[in-house]
Amino acid sequence: MEHTENKIKVKKLCAAAMFAALVCVGTVLIVIPVPMGGFVNFGDCFILVAAWTLGPFYGFAAGSIGSALADIFVGYAMYAPATFIIKGLIAVVAAASARALVSKKGAKKLGYIIGAVLGELVMIAGYYLYNALVMGYGFYGAALTLHYDAMQAAAGVVMSFVLITLIGRVKAPHD
Repeated sequence: MEHTENKIKVKKLCAAAMFAALVCVGTVLIVIPVPMGGFVNFGDCFILVAAWTLGPFYGFAAGSIGSALADIFVGYAMYAPATFIIKGLIAVVAAASARALVSKKGAKKLGYIIGAVLGELVMIAGYYLYNALVMGYGFYGAALTLHYDAMQAAAGVVMSFVLITLIGRVKAPHD
């Protein structure tokens, strides 16, 4: 029994490491410009999928590590501590709320959507507070950047739902 539990933990740890890499690469390299200015990336998409497939603990690890590394790599190291916490919390909230709803029959898709929206609301609120209180923008100044986070959140919700739906259709071989 213990051997099987360790094997599952190692598999989840390896999957979390893979997702951390996907989050980092999806944040740094897979960037889509948007008409209103700025851009959106695939980082949040991979955080949400990691949360739904691995659960809150390993999802937190994947999202926080991958996103904080992306901040460091692209020159925003001053955001890395906040990103570590905020992006990890996206995974915890998304995984916990989705699991609560997915367990009800027929609510799987709704669980994913609500989980993603709640997780992304944590992201928007987290960066707003960080910008207002730590970065010194004040509450008004931080509010001026909310639309960028909202665009990223919306993109993350849509892209993650599409990806988890596609993953659900794949028939994987059993080991």
